[in-house]
Amino acid sequence: MAKLPRPDGHHTITPGFACPHAAKVIAFMEKAFGGKLVDKFDGPGGTVAHAEVKIGDSVVMLGESGEHMPPMPASLSVYVDDAKDVDATYARALELGAISERKPENQFYGYRVAGVRDVGGNKWTICAVIENVSKEEMQRRMNEMMKGQKS
Repeated sequence: MAKLPRPDGHHTITPGFACPHAAKVIAFMEKAFGGKLVDKFDGPGGTVAHAEVKIGDSVVMLGESGEHMPPMPASLSVYVDDAKDVDATYARALELGAISERKPENQFYGYRVAGVRDVGGNKWTICAVIENVSKEEMQRRMNEMMKGQKS
């Protein structure tokens, strides 16, 4: 039997979650991260039974939590192009009602990272690679950072 291809944007692992306010979370994903609604099935009372939103080259599946599907928020990383995009995406997410979890900051491992939580309780890490750091240099920097925290 021939293997059929996965739908566009579905990789070996495709994340999914259930949360309250799924329609608001979809709107957030579209506005904050440039997501495109790929598919949506309405549930009772205007809820979202199942939806798929494509962000960049990846699809995220979600649906409304409720009696038959308890809330199962996710922690997701969204890669953007550069440090300026981290800051801009973070600011846009806050304007859209997200709560700050982590202000944008350069990290020892060569990323600029920020974090927000959406109305559905999902954590979004916004990141960009800003420096190629070898494993050895990363370990050295981490050791230095740990020394500073012990003081």
